[in-house]
This record gives sequence, C-alpha cells and structure tokens, in this order.
Amino acid sequence: MNFIEMLLSEKLKSKNPMLDVFGADRKILQIACQDLTNYLKVQWNLVGKEANECELADKLEEFYQKEPKELEEFIDLWTGIWLKKWGERVKLLIGNEDSKRWNRVTKILNDAEPLWRKLANRREMQEVVISTLIRNGEICGTSILAENLLKMELGENKRRYASEGERTLNLANNTLRKARELTRSKGPLIFVRIDKGYYNNSDF
Repeated sequence: MNFIEMLLSEKLKSKNPMLDVFGADRKILQIACQDLTNYLKVQWNLVGKEANECELADKLEEFYQKEPKELEEFIDLWTGIWLKKWGERVKLLIGNEDSKRWNRVTKILNDAEPLWRKLANRREMQEVVISTLIRNGEICGTSILAENLLKMELGENKRRYASEGERTLNLANNTLRKARELTRSKGPLIFVRIDKGYYNNSDF
C-alpha cells in the first residue's frame, strides 16, 4: 500500500464507515487515489513532465515531513469534496437498466479501441484532458472521463481525418471543448453496471 492509499483509506473510512476499502469497495479507493494523484499533479505543475510520479511522491513526502497537520487537513477536505462528487457523478446501473443508451456508448468505445491503441501520444493527450477537467472543478473519475472523452471523439469521428497530424489536432481540440462542457453539466457521468444477483443475494 502506497502513501496516498494509506492517507485516503483512513479518510474515506472515517467519512463513510460502511465502505470496505480493502474489500468490496477497493475500486472506490483506487479511483480516489488516481484522482488525488491527478489533482496534485495539476496543482504542483507536474503535468506533462517526465518521471512526474516520482517527483509527486517526493513532494508529498516532503509536505508530510514539514507540515503533517496541514496535509491531513487538506486530505480531509479533499476527501469530503470527492465523496460528494462521487455521489453526484457515479450511477450504478442494475441489470439491464438504461441498456439502450449504454449499448450505444459501449459500441462507440469498442470501435475506438483499435485507434486509441495506435495513438502514440495518447498518455500526453489524456493528461491534458485530465488537467482541463480538474481546472474546471471536476475531481472525480478524471482518468476514466478523460480516456472515455477521447475514445468517444475517436469513435464518433474516425473517418473525418485525412492525416495523423490532423486527427491528433482535431481530437485534442474537440475533446478539450467537450471536457469543459462536461464540467458545467449536472448529474451522473460514470455508469457502473451491477448484476441484479448482487442485490438479490446481498443483505440489503
């Protein structure tokens, strides 16, 4: 367990004791860790830098050594905002609920996958979109949203581009515009499908 996981797991548990962050709800902890990492990269101007993960870890450790109380207060505040956003932005789909819309989106994402894998600079593009989301107030599911926005743009407009350079430029511009629009929207953005049996067999 890394340093960010350790800090966040305690705060998530203290704010929602029902969360099993090392068991059934481990995915929530993983997404929160990725989101905090992305947030700190943006705040500390580490986006696009080589070896930014190592630099981030060093800065975080230094912050903890010098100002442990301030860091704890920041993590506490950030976790509260993140959990509120999680409640607004993540929707669980039970069984075949909303399947028509879900199937359309899934098809576009699947169609875009081969093109996505071929993009040489996809990581850099994803980081720029993540940065745009965060600078516009979106802190939950930023990696998932950025990748899906890029894939949706690729999947919906895959025949439009004449060259690799033109595709990259248009992909970046269109996705950044959509990312800014997304941050102004209300309601869920991330849909997680859950089998009906999960609830039928549970104690809820």
